[in-house]
Amino acid sequence: MIFNHQKTNEILNWFEQINQIPRESGHEQAICQWLINWAKQNNFAIKTDSVQNLLIKVPASNGYENAPIVILQGHLDMVCEKKPDSTHDFRKDPIKMIVDGDWLRADKTTLGADNGIAIAMAMTIAMDNNIPHPPLELLFTIDEETGLHGASAIKPGFFDGRILINIDSEQEGYLTIGCAGGCNTNIALPIEWARIPSNYQLVTIKAGGMTGGHSGIEIHAERANAIKVLAQTLNFIRQQTEIRLVNFTGGTAHNAIPRDAKAIVFIPQSEIEKIKATLRKMEESLKAEYQQTDPYLFLKIENNDDNSMQAITNTDTVIDLLIALPHGVATLSSQNIASLVETSNNLASIRIQGNNLKILTSQRSAVESKLEFLTQRIEAIARLAGCIVYSDNRYAAWQPQMDSPLLAISCKIYEQMFRKQPIIDVIHAGLECGIIAEKSSAKLDMISIGPTIKYAHSPDEKLLIGTVGKVWDFLLELLKNLRSGF
Repeated sequence: MIFNHQKTNEILNWFEQINQIPRESGHEQAICQWLINWAKQNNFAIKTDSVQNLLIKVPASNGYENAPIVILQGHLDMVCEKKPDSTHDFRKDPIKMIVDGDWLRADKTTLGADNGIAIAMAMTIAMDNNIPHPPLELLFTIDEETGLHGASAIKPGFFDGRILINIDSEQEGYLTIGCAGGCNTNIALPIEWARIPSNYQLVTIKAGGMTGGHSGIEIHAERANAIKVLAQTLNFIRQQTEIRLVNFTGGTAHNAIPRDAKAIVFIPQSEIEKIKATLRKMEESLKAEYQQTDPYLFLKIENNDDNSMQAITNTDTVIDLLIALPHGVATLSSQNIASLVETSNNLASIRIQGNNLKILTSQRSAVESKLEFLTQRIEAIARLAGCIVYSDNRYAAWQPQMDSPLLAISCKIYEQMFRKQPIIDVIHAGLECGIIAEKSSAKLDMISIGPTIKYAHSPDEKLLIGTVGKVWDFLLELLKNLRSGF
């Protein structure tokens, strides 16, 4: 890859090397060891903890030895989503990168720019002896995408910096200074099985082709949730005929809006053609409803040759539960930030495991009390359906500090460089800054920046190449001006 901005070439070359190494959440051992080997080769001090968070210390450049230590922070893992026809194995296959005009994307998978681009930028800075910068701590956390587990596991004293620049935001020209907190709710509905008479036909009903996306950044777009679409479809079918559920699967990650879902069901043989006609009408209605957000939405019904003759006896409870569980924006912020989502829920995934139907939801809110209320509501709905339910993976919101000295100097530098003011942003997605700040013995001054990434957490993820150089130039100028504090 060759681009006009010299450092863009270097950054994306590092990123391409990073993308050769599988780094699914919970499986970061290989990328962590690769970075340790790189640090050792360059005589950088290394520190790891019990969960494999990694800290690499880069000495200050000449004249910056007494400057405040700056933490450059990102996470090692990536969301692993692929299109239904992709054969990619995220446990062993490298990500294939494709330059598509002004954008960089992958071949039918997530690209991993979230957050591999942070690792690549930090490495590029560390390798350039001509860049003026304070002492640096490159802090790379594990397992961010499944619940910010790595950041939560950091022990006090793991890092020394008092200034933190997170490189996990996804819009160039934005300075992020706050984010929502969140938690997950795990629902288990006990199910029982019974035999089905021979005059029933086993079929598979699929809901797919939906756009999906990041459940924090894109929840406001009101895109279709495949689990909800399929539950709505099954609800419509059962109003016309008896239906018995054998299996229901959908969704892959707590922070990704489900794009595909599949149900295996028994339907009376005499009703099959009628149901096919019903699905065509249902698909037409849904495509009209989601024509702006999910133009490729589809419903399909296929004969299933499985010899299973057992189905779930409490099918109605399953459908009722999925209809009742909320998905999408719950409240907008009352603060002076236009259209900022305050509280939301993602109906994230569903599976049948043994004699339990397992459902995962992911709640977010900038207000702790509203996060708690929404979580309690979901738990109450689940209990009313006879489920076993518990909530975990809680993480704190990052509360914005408008009087931040780092924010002030960042705004000044950005305006001088690009002749326009940056946008000060608080996002609904989760960032690790708030959690990391809790691990510091002194107050951390923090901002989050990053190049423009679209459709993160989906196979349509893409990176706007031209913004990599802009973020790089801004970051270097900022580091240059952090010689002696503010």
